[in-house]
Amino acid sequence: MKKTFSILPILILLIFSNLTINSCGSREDTVSCFPNNPVNVTLNLNLPAYNNLNYDGGWIYVNEQQAGTRGLIVVRVGDTFKAYDRNAPHICPDANTTLEVKDNISILCPKDNTRWILRTGQPESGAATSLPPKTYPYNYDPSSKTLNIYY
Repeated sequence: MKKTFSILPILILLIFSNLTINSCGSREDTVSCFPNNPVNVTLNLNLPAYNNLNYDGGWIYVNEQQAGTRGLIVVRVGDTFKAYDRNAPHICPDANTTLEVKDNISILCPKDNTRWILRTGQPESGAATSLPPKTYPYNYDPSSKTLNIYY
């Protein structure tokens, strides 16, 4: 009996592997329609506009050029910072998906009332229990009080 070699199972395996590799990733993943804009912001914490960031738990909105598409939420957590994108990470952007700070303790998506803890980005409630807000890396120079957020 002659055995025949079929390429179909190999092709299916390759396609499935490619889809799996491209669909899974680290925490920094968001919905596929999440805008990918450059972030390059430098904040001088000596200036009055950024004074809240000199204190643990202090936060500000950053709405400057190269601060993403809708701006950033920056919060001081002890000696470190969190820089969150203001686009909701779990749904495609529209007029009601710009994240807001509520009661100085939560980040809220007005569209579906999903909430995250401001200091950690962990979910409080809502549909996005497994997807925290997108965060950006930063460098901080305590001697000059300069905070640079980038992506």
